[in-house]
Amino acid sequence: MKSWNYRVKICVVGCGAIGSRIAKSITKDLKKDCRISGLYDIDRKKVDKLAKSINVEKKYLNSDLDKLIKNSDCVVEAINGPNTRDIVKRAIKHKKSILVMSVGKILEEEKLFNLARKNKCYILLPSGAIAGIDAIKAASLAKIKKINLITRKPPAGLTGNPYFAQKGINLNRLKKETVVFNGNVREAVKHFPQNINVAATIALAAQSLNKLNIKIVTSPKYKSNSHEVEVLGDFGTIRALTDNVPCPDNPKTSYLAVLSGIQTLKQYCTGILIGT
Repeated sequence: MKSWNYRVKICVVGCGAIGSRIAKSITKDLKKDCRISGLYDIDRKKVDKLAKSINVEKKYLNSDLDKLIKNSDCVVEAINGPNTRDIVKRAIKHKKSILVMSVGKILEEEKLFNLARKNKCYILLPSGAIAGIDAIKAASLAKIKKINLITRKPPAGLTGNPYFAQKGINLNRLKKETVVFNGNVREAVKHFPQNINVAATIALAAQSLNKLNIKIVTSPKYKSNSHEVEVLGDFGTIRALTDNVPCPDNPKTSYLAVLSGIQTLKQYCTGILIGT
């Protein structure tokens, strides 16, 4: 049995804007409860830069990901790429819990959740940049009839997405509020993997992928990212509006999403779970 003063060993996979913020928080705000046991990224320069900024020893920068995972208690996934599922699977196979920031990548991966149950480890999914996930989880025990999500972002938070070229949408030419996407959660996470993880989180919390409709709206007048969710069901009605500022390191991500990941990790390390 681990002693009460044991510090949970964390391996951070992905040393970009989100992974770096989480790693820095581990070494500063959460240092009483956990510590860095590994940093990994396919771009070694990112690893070295982050390690230097938070004084992580070279022995924790091994290029062998499986060794880093084995030497950890919990893994943080912060890559938001095609390898997300593989990293989650590798962590679970080693019977390690994992905090998944790229929730959309495991939207329909029931096998991963079953494997986690079998290996008695946790897949930790933060609420992200949205309010109301605790209530939606509770409501899922009754009957949810319909969920509507409206996400509003400034054009800068959507640039570089090939979806707009396919649809013939030029973000730089928009003069007014424009709906640039209206569809289901599967389509949303496919076309907007860096922008709409909240939709996947809502769907998983509600235990339903087919009752959620998503609109993504943009305007040159928008200065922040917002998510408005409405849930209707036998329990009543849930309405929640979150008005976020972009993460200082990445305008495509809301600052609250990063803070939510850090708070989820803190709850895991301290064993104190607040909320439904």
